[in-house]
Amino acid sequence: MPDIGTLERMAEELDVPLNYFFCRNELSAELACAIDKLSDEDKKALLEKLNSESHL
Repeated sequence: MPDIGTLERMAEELDVPLNYFFCRNELSAELACAIDKLSDEDKKALLEKLNSESHL
């Protein structure tokens, strides 16, 4: 397994978030990439929505 510095450089080169390399399946990897592209405001709104739906 590469060290964290190598993974960070690979992520930057591939234009994916670092957590992409730790996803267990393709769907999780796609979600990681999609979320990474959101603004911080949109990430917060998504998290709030997911948290409110989990309490139903």
